[in-house]
Amino acid sequence: MKKILLFGAGKSATVLIEYLKKIATKYQWAVTVADANAAIVAEKVGQHALVKAVGIDINNSLQRILLIQQADVVISMLPPALHFIVAKDCLEWNKHLLTASYVDPAIKEMDKNIAAKGLLFLCEMGLDPGIDHMSAMKIIHDIQQKGGVITGFQSHCGGLVAPESDDTFWHYKISWNPRNVIMAGKSGAVYKEDNKIIHLDYASVFANCSSLGNASIPNLVYYPNRDSLHYMEIYGLTNAATFKRTTIRYNTFCKKWQWIIQSKLTSEDYSYDTNGLSFAAFYEKHFTAIAQSDVGTTNQYLTISQSPKMHQCIKEIGWFDDHLFINKGKCTAAEIFQFILEVKWAMHEDDKDMVLMLHEIEYILNNKKYHHQAELKVIGENATHTAMAKTVGLPLGIAATLLLNNQLTVKGLQIPTHPQIYNLVLPLLAEQGVAFSSITHAI
Repeated sequence: MKKILLFGAGKSATVLIEYLKKIATKYQWAVTVADANAAIVAEKVGQHALVKAVGIDINNSLQRILLIQQADVVISMLPPALHFIVAKDCLEWNKHLLTASYVDPAIKEMDKNIAAKGLLFLCEMGLDPGIDHMSAMKIIHDIQQKGGVITGFQSHCGGLVAPESDDTFWHYKISWNPRNVIMAGKSGAVYKEDNKIIHLDYASVFANCSSLGNASIPNLVYYPNRDSLHYMEIYGLTNAATFKRTTIRYNTFCKKWQWIIQSKLTSEDYSYDTNGLSFAAFYEKHFTAIAQSDVGTTNQYLTISQSPKMHQCIKEIGWFDDHLFINKGKCTAAEIFQFILEVKWAMHEDDKDMVLMLHEIEYILNNKKYHHQAELKVIGENATHTAMAKTVGLPLGIAATLLLNNQLTVKGLQIPTHPQIYNLVLPLLAEQGVAFSSITHAI
């Protein structure tokens, strides 16, 4: 009997777990889902003869290795910092590994050993990164096979609240890892535009949001995402005049989030004792603390709190809540703000989220210029069965299935830019309702 092991049962794993339960039934495979929260994983797994839930301390090597030894394929949905310890065990015990996270530099150093053992370590196999790579590479290769030369590439992706559930002044609710929401933009951004390399630091990322006019949803903007240049060679587009990967938000979000950054609410340099501290008291305490190094911040706090234009926006992030308390001991400002947003921006049970991805590619073919546009739009069912969970989890589940059925035969450390991967996975995603619509026109 073939065996799949999944580490992590958080927000983005819900649809993956349900998919693996169906696969277990279809192929009579055994599936183990392990998470630090035994109650949550047991609830998500439910009753299934071939699927079991396990509570685990991932740092307990004996527990971790015992589970890995029994598996054929390991899927890690753990926080990115924990992938390496799982990867080391997978390499030692000759197990394939799949993750949705960016390639860890420490795992990259294992590349030769992974290939030598005939294993597949497939990283960046989620939504973004993941579906973006597969869909973009298929388009790129199709254009190049026709003799086209790509001159511009932009890939935009965002996890948003669906229009029918958009009832906040921030136009945002949390449908994925809240830590990533808080940390967005921290590493800055670098990309290529009109043959110029653009570097942005954290303070500038959200100050440079641009309109996303070609999407099917109105009033969207995008900001540059991390290091786009890293993928130029991988995509075979080193000669493109423009190469940019971005994150999508509604147009009112960026300016407000820029103020959040300037107010150091995402900072890890300030810490507070949160026991007995209300949301409102935290904001007052924080602005008082940073005023010592940031002249005028206290006045800014008072001005913002009294501004009719900002009243509803700051109300939605707990500015006036003196009846809600943090009570988590000593925490950084970023940790506190994350906790507050998890409460204030939580999706209601019937809320729907939306994943939107848009590729914009300009190319020259037979001396004519063309613009190709491909859009993916997925709407979630509710706060549990989200579009985010679907688009992050399904690529991993499909890849695991293909691997165990000996259809996916590439080896080594990979991201899903290889034709064998995307040609197998994309049609199966389309069967699950994860499909692009495309249009090409001359320019």
